[in-house]
Amino acid sequence: MKILVVYYSMYGHVLKLARAAAAGAQTVEGAEVVLRRVQELESNLPKLQASKHAQEVLARQQDIPIATMDDLRAADGVIFGTPTRFGNMCAQMKQYFDSAVELWLSGALEGKPAGVMVSTATTHGGQETTCLTMMAPLLHLGYIIVGVPYSTPGMLHTEGRGGTPYGATTVAGGRNDLEPAPEDLEIAKALGARVAQVAQKLRA
Repeated sequence: MKILVVYYSMYGHVLKLARAAAAGAQTVEGAEVVLRRVQELESNLPKLQASKHAQEVLARQQDIPIATMDDLRAADGVIFGTPTRFGNMCAQMKQYFDSAVELWLSGALEGKPAGVMVSTATTHGGQETTCLTMMAPLLHLGYIIVGVPYSTPGMLHTEGRGGTPYGATTVAGGRNDLEPAPEDLEIAKALGARVAQVAQKLRA
């Protein structure tokens, strides 16, 4: 059973969520976890090259292959991770979704579970809207949406951090200087395990 964790991360926050989700999925017996990053946009390269921090984060990802449509086709369950751009997914992730037309036409992804993860600069920067808007193309592709139930430890809180029923989230800070809270990483881990568990049940 293959579980794909596919993400985009410019400053490292979503990368940390992705690694946590992968670790969670790995706890499910029979799960083979595949970690992939989506292709960078050529138009964004000047911004990447001008940021020392972004360059350091990119260097930490060089061993992670670029995601392909074959990765989606082969996966029994998927967790998608993205930073927020104006209450929606980043263009890099949208480009990946937009490349899945043939898989949509063939119904190759129908009936597979999928979850989402999001990073925002602020606590009200679009964590919930981004999770929800990401679900629209997932539903078009035929995925079964997997969220995070409130029985998950760390979900019931009033702190300035992540954790939504729609997906695992974290706050990066206006200058991308915050680290994901330990609770946020545990919720991402729980989401990864839950997607894998649902995939396992659906396969059975």
